[in-house]
Amino acid sequence: MTDRIEWTRHADGVVELQLARADKMNALDPAMFDALIEAGEALREDKAVRAVVISGRGKAFCAGLDMASFERMQQQGAGSGVLGEGAAGADLLVRTHGISNAAQQVAMVWREVPVPVIAAVHGVAFGGGLQVALGADIRIVAPDTKLSVMEIKWGLVPDMAGMVLMRELARSDVVRELTFTGRIFSGEEALRIGFATRVTADPLAEALQMAHEIAGKSPDAIRAGKRLLNASASHSAAEMLLAESVEQKALIGSPNQVEAVKANIERRAPRFSAPA
Repeated sequence: MTDRIEWTRHADGVVELQLARADKMNALDPAMFDALIEAGEALREDKAVRAVVISGRGKAFCAGLDMASFERMQQQGAGSGVLGEGAAGADLLVRTHGISNAAQQVAMVWREVPVPVIAAVHGVAFGGGLQVALGADIRIVAPDTKLSVMEIKWGLVPDMAGMVLMRELARSDVVRELTFTGRIFSGEEALRIGFATRVTADPLAEALQMAHEIAGKSPDAIRAGKRLLNASASHSAAEMLLAESVEQKALIGSPNQVEAVKANIERRAPRFSAPA
């Protein structure tokens, strides 16, 4: 891992990731792009992880793309598709991570992590920073947070999976208005329009509390639920009904499902095993 992200592993399987570039309001430079992808892909393969919390150190969640990256793009010429070195410098048309390019993977990788990912958002979440938060399953946001689909300010469009992620959360006309204007809106408005799950004065504390609660549930059922929710965006009703049945059949009678029942009957904390 790089110095861009600080990891904290809790005993119950909660993993806390903190963007650690506070002097730059955790802006996305090439090293941050690479660190986010690396972290997400490592967690994707980690059987011990039960829930993930992403936050930003200092006074912001993430201020978006580092201005130095814009300067490099200007120097290299419009249409170059180059925002810097590393993950951010890949050809935008090349699918380097499944259906995504490298920049899109910075947000989409959190959907690939098989457990719930919670973003604790404070300060600002602009442009690419907002898209990273949108990639999480849940967003806990401070009421005075400033958010923006800011790409239009620089003559660009959201291209870190924002067009896929925003359409799940808000009405089409709201997404269009925010994309066309780039205006800054508050955490309170984010809750009203669907970009925030919950608003609270201390997003990190509440996100961690939620993560620890999730970590106490059956990891098999949690992972199955995330698979189903991910599939629901692209599958037909018939496909989803079958997928529900497939997941439920696998869960019924499995060791962790039996343990969940026993723990409830015996009024004790469950003792789950790691997923196979």
